[in-house]
Amino acid sequence: MAETQTVTPPDDDLSAGELLPPGRRFRIVLVLGFLTALGPLTIDMYLPSLPTITTDLHASAAAVQLTLTGTLVGLAFGQLLAGPLADALGRRRPLLAGIAVHVLASVLCVLAPNLAVLGSLRVLQGLGAAAAAVVAMAMVRDLFDGLAAARLFSRLMLVVGVAPILAPTVGGLVLNWTSWRGVFVVLAVTGLAIMAATALVLPETLPPARRRNGGVLGTVRDYGRLFTDRVYVGLILVAGLAMAALFAYVSGASFVFQDGFGMTEQQFAYVFAGGAAGLIAATQFNVRLLRRWTPQQIMGGALVAGLLFAVVLLILAGTGTGGLAGILVPLWLVLITVGLAMPNAPALALGRHGEAAGTAAALLGAVQFGVGALAAPLVGVLGVGAVAMAIVVFGGMLAATLVCFLVVRPHRLPVEHVDQPVVAMAH
Repeated sequence: MAETQTVTPPDDDLSAGELLPPGRRFRIVLVLGFLTALGPLTIDMYLPSLPTITTDLHASAAAVQLTLTGTLVGLAFGQLLAGPLADALGRRRPLLAGIAVHVLASVLCVLAPNLAVLGSLRVLQGLGAAAAAVVAMAMVRDLFDGLAAARLFSRLMLVVGVAPILAPTVGGLVLNWTSWRGVFVVLAVTGLAIMAATALVLPETLPPARRRNGGVLGTVRDYGRLFTDRVYVGLILVAGLAMAALFAYVSGASFVFQDGFGMTEQQFAYVFAGGAAGLIAATQFNVRLLRRWTPQQIMGGALVAGLLFAVVLLILAGTGTGGLAGILVPLWLVLITVGLAMPNAPALALGRHGEAAGTAAALLGAVQFGVGALAAPLVGVLGVGAVAMAIVVFGGMLAATLVCFLVVRPHRLPVEHVDQPVVAMAH
């Protein structure tokens, strides 16, 4: 039977999540990780099939990349809708409805007759996955505060990070025995499994007394209040621009490595997994770094290092120096720095607006995926080669670094003193 009871915030200094039994905490965090992974799974699983879709549907590479853009647009716009709904109706109902939409869209993608229909259905897929992404972040903010939230975001990235590793590999295996349409069958089954786990494990984390029922005007007021917070806006822009660098890699990698360097679909999946492994390792190392440095210090240092690695990538790609290694090594180093920055920017941003966590998480997610949606076709417009990918990666890291130090000014942010243990998870 599904757990329908509500987890209420405590009156003492401990957060609600820290008062749950360890076994139940672990199950909740695990399902939250899979919810957050639904978006990356939807994006990454069909990456090895992009060249195949280009041929099968008689389209250009840039046009096929727009199907990725459509998914990101759906993820961005859907979060703007799901966040206020989650603040008004509670977390569970919008969450389950969104996953159901994702499953339906995945089934329809299997039957898509042309690229236009496929692109439209990918938008619908993104809309459904958006509810999972925004509600998972809001639930983290419901249950945990301060450094505990930053550590939990890092732990969730471990679960989320499995998606970029497994998804292209699974996609490549599916292409060995069926067409690209089989990838969407797998996505539909995955969505059903996640929906079942959600219904059975996740409690309601937003009590009725804390729900915001201001209607459309209330939602507009909440978004307006968020936009008046310069630091919050800067932090979500940092997260979005770092995501743009990541999606420049995601959208361009299959063409760079398969078409440019002659890799097979399976070889590309292994290379993609290597980059994802570096990003995951960085998110977990972030937990250790938080024992010594503040989230704002780690974020600032990671962005500076990432910008330097992006400069190296741009130079080596532009001159053709180093061949495959000249692209892979600096690219993976950029991904590592993104893995250090990404858990801290959301934790700092959401920590400023706990009273409207769903709406704040929605705007954060919308900016992340919205900026990423711009990065994906930009790579295609510039030529889908290594240089085009490097230019967009460099641009994203440069902009993120400038916003961090000119708008957020992390050295002026108050230092978090919360030092409670994070949710019990496997180490």
